Amino acid sequence: MFTGIIQAVGHIDSANKHGDDLILMVAANTLDLSDVAPGDSIAVNGACLTVVEHNSQSFQVHVSAETLRCTAGLDADRKVNLEKALRMSDKLDGHLVSGHVDGTGKVTGLEPLGDCVRMWIQAPHALMRYVAVKGSVTISGVSLTVNAITQDTFCFNLIPHTLKNTTLGDLNIGDEVNMEVDLIARYIDRAQAWEKE
Repeated sequence: MFTGIIQAVGHIDSANKHGDDLILMVAANTLDLSDVAPGDSIAVNGACLTVVEHNSQSFQVHVSAETLRCTAGLDADRKVNLEKALRMSDKLDGHLVSGHVDGTGKVTGLEPLGDCVRMWIQAPHALMRYVAVKGSVTISGVSLTVNAITQDTFCFNLIPHTLKNTTLGDLNIGDEVNMEVDLIARYIDRAQAWEKE
């Protein structure tokens, strides 16, 4: 479980094929790995991945074909948002994030608003039912509050801190992002569907 509050921006140093899967080596940059052990989870651009091995500066993860199918940006030399798994004693500053990416969205708009940026994301139609104004959504691992919705798009504001301390400030129109909808919305929807069956 995660919060969507990014702890560091790392970098994918290598991505090597392993059958249909990938083995990634991720440079952790400022993320403290001193308390990380093999088997621990780290969210990489919003995807919960299991640490296979690590040293003080980097960690290795095995990314399954299923994870690759529903995510973007885990197979290339690029910067990535990093967050270690939540401890029960940690502050919950963002929202409850599972790290199970629901699909990818596409950046369709970037509007400067003073020092901030309003970003519009086009999402898969099936996921829009879980997106609500003033609700939470996770974009490439970052917990964000939805400001407005159209049929298949939604927007949020990025404050200077988020622009500086995550990869979202590097995005351009047309870029793909990993998207996780709110856990509570997903379970309410499933419970309602179950009652109708």
